[in-house]
Amino acid sequence: MPLNPTIAAVTDRIIARSAEARGAYLERIGKAAEAGPVRAHLSCGNQAHAYAAMGADQSALATGNAPNIGIVTAYNDMLSAHQPFERFPALIREAARAKGATAQVAGGVPAMCDGVTQGQPGMELSLFSRDVIALAAGVSLSHNCFDTSIYLGVCDKIVPGLIIAAATFGHIPAVFLPAGPMPSGLPNDEKSKVRQQFAAGEIGRDKLMEAEMASYHGPGTCTFYGTANTNQMLMEFMGLHLPGSSFVNPNTPLRDALTVAGTERALEITAQGNDYRPAGQVLDEKAFVNGIVGLMATGGSTNLILHLPAMARAAGVLLDLQDFSDISETVPLMAKVYPNGLADVNHFHAAGGLQYLIRQLLSAGLLHNDTLTVAGEGLGSYTEEPKLIDGKLTWQPSAEESQNDRILRPASDPFQRTGGLKELKGSMGRGVMKVSAVAPERQVIEAKARVFHDQNDVKKAFQAGEFTEDTVVIVRFQGPKANGMPELHSLTPPLAVLQDRGLKVALVTDGRMSGASGKVPAAIHVTPEAAMGGPIGKVQDGDLVRVDAVAGTLDILAEGWEARTPASPDLSRNKHGIGRELFEAFRQTVGASDEGAAVVV
Repeated sequence: MPLNPTIAAVTDRIIARSAEARGAYLERIGKAAEAGPVRAHLSCGNQAHAYAAMGADQSALATGNAPNIGIVTAYNDMLSAHQPFERFPALIREAARAKGATAQVAGGVPAMCDGVTQGQPGMELSLFSRDVIALAAGVSLSHNCFDTSIYLGVCDKIVPGLIIAAATFGHIPAVFLPAGPMPSGLPNDEKSKVRQQFAAGEIGRDKLMEAEMASYHGPGTCTFYGTANTNQMLMEFMGLHLPGSSFVNPNTPLRDALTVAGTERALEITAQGNDYRPAGQVLDEKAFVNGIVGLMATGGSTNLILHLPAMARAAGVLLDLQDFSDISETVPLMAKVYPNGLADVNHFHAAGGLQYLIRQLLSAGLLHNDTLTVAGEGLGSYTEEPKLIDGKLTWQPSAEESQNDRILRPASDPFQRTGGLKELKGSMGRGVMKVSAVAPERQVIEAKARVFHDQNDVKKAFQAGEFTEDTVVIVRFQGPKANGMPELHSLTPPLAVLQDRGLKVALVTDGRMSGASGKVPAAIHVTPEAAMGGPIGKVQDGDLVRVDAVAGTLDILAEGWEARTPASPDLSRNKHGIGRELFEAFRQTVGASDEGAAVVV
């Protein structure tokens, strides 16, 4: 099937826009590659320090020419998705030795759990943690001892931060190894219902706690299709995972076999061999377009609209919100996974998962198939699924038909003809909305504004019964310069209660929403943010505001609003406590949200 003309046009536009930056980037990583295997340039003293703790591997490292893998791990047992990584370095080292090679943990990177910090002050560090992860991974790889690399990370900011580092060290091959989702627990829609009941005061905290523990119950990624699982989809669509590896459950024989296979592949694609695949060559313009296509086809997390431009910039690729919008208008929504539907990622995987989606999108001409991946040339191998047969890992063609059309549909008969995300532009600025989970009748709201500078004040107003009519809730000074751009997911339950009472409600914010959000129409990432003097800072209580996800507009309809002086609240409380004082330099230097809200790129 020929490539869809819109996908081709967007790709050409990105290539033209990126020509200077991409050219300079490729020249840099090319020079780094020409220097040859990096350990050869270290002094004996340098090498002795690097190998001192490597035991039986010391001799191989000091005298051998076999590849050495640098492992960058985001392991901790605060994140259920990352706890399985505790076992991975031992598996990787053993697999490397079996091939006559070596592997070292180059370093660890921080990995915070947004589920723990949601609605808490620590969430104000969440987005900035992406850049800290990139910096930490950069420090890890700066020892210059590695011929190839393996990245262990799954969740929200972790994968984007690791990608920024992998691109920065783009002359080194990079393989990403996932840990997989936890088995299904309490269905996500039931958990959401319990949260709303608690917000409405219908049940006590004991019932809420019982439901939460039944949902988040073991090692592995949370099972809804939020940012973490959207990251995993991206890694397959962009060719950095082994095919079919994203949604295999942790601590299973198949998962361990994939970890071993990923290690072996990392060794096969170094500059020492004949199949050199540096990360910077994999992360090209077409790979990022493929990632955006996957984002739209699956109705993925809005957080990736922030992360993808930052990830791409690290590889000299310049993305714009218009690219996302045009691809969304072209790519059909083919999956319904919570919060866009009732299924979780395990059900999605069983229905055919990413292999079915990639097969369909390739057949429809909606993906580039002339890309470089860690597995081979193009995405053809990503239509195959891994199986463990008689103890041997093999890949077989996946099912050509969806195994459940309530979860996964063909490109010719999708859930909706356009993707799951919509750009909004108007007099209030530029933002985005995840429309895949919003009922059609709720996608256009024109109502009076109620303005807040703190998400907790919204909850207090809800508890006091102050919302009695259709309302556009404005929560501003939540952008990256104001307070680090926290997710405002904890506003979803009370606003959903208002919807269920028959009110039309929309949220407009220069902050973020969780990848698990979606039921309530939310215009998010509004830029310029209020802290930069954006129009959102001029909205007042009672102003008529129109949020129109059908037309793609976001407008203030009040007379004379342009002449107002923007609000300037005291933001000093955002600068202290729970580590916030350490990030003042980040708040001062961070870029705009439509460019990735980044500090390091």
